[in-house]
Amino acid sequence: MMSVLLAEDPLVRMQRELRRAKTAKAAPQWVMVIDLAKCIGCHACTIACVSENKLPPGVVYRPVIEEEIGTYPNVGRRFVPRPCMQCQNPPCVKVCPVTATYKDENGVTIMRYERCIGCRYCLVACPYSARTSDFGDWYTNRTPELPGLLEGRSKTADGYEAKPAPEYGKAWPDRGRNSPVGNARKCHFCKHRLAVGVLPACVTGCVGKATFFGDRNDSGSLVAELISSPRVFVLKPELSTRPAVYYLK
Repeated sequence: MMSVLLAEDPLVRMQRELRRAKTAKAAPQWVMVIDLAKCIGCHACTIACVSENKLPPGVVYRPVIEEEIGTYPNVGRRFVPRPCMQCQNPPCVKVCPVTATYKDENGVTIMRYERCIGCRYCLVACPYSARTSDFGDWYTNRTPELPGLLEGRSKTADGYEAKPAPEYGKAWPDRGRNSPVGNARKCHFCKHRLAVGVLPACVTGCVGKATFFGDRNDSGSLVAELISSPRVFVLKPELSTRPAVYYLK
């Protein structure tokens, strides 16, 4: 009787490799690989990111771009998730007048909200439109206050929007007039999750298992295998930004 060997789930493998990277002598250099042949355009990664980081209206770290490909009548649609590219040569860092954005030891471009003055130079400098500005909007702005035990604006907002966001492992204040309101915001590979050994929310939430994450320095990792594929490419290579987010055709 033929035995059937089941392949290891990539999430299980990436989780194990994440733990291994955190014990390595050298600081891991995080990269992401997105397989466009597997992306089904469900936007589950976008929703997972919004939920994990408590993103307000107008702030999106991981949009999914839809484009038409082919020539009529042989046409189709392609879905391109577009997080921050975590460039190794980031234009946004160079233009910030107050050093509110910088690259950390893991190659991730992150924000110092408490330093950001809201000038939005970085939004203009980013060639991938991967940054948005937080204007302090609430999803519950137009929710009426209701009497009695009904769920009105106060109870609805207190249950989600008014709670501190977990970004960068800090308990940021409620959404009043404090940071990150008024600041530029961006994807940070869920730095707070990585700190406790958990994969980014967009990776674990991907329905089609099209998103991969790991340490570029680990030659035995899944991402190291994928970025050596002949299918691999990066967005706008002519700009020499050297993205840490790779795509598979």
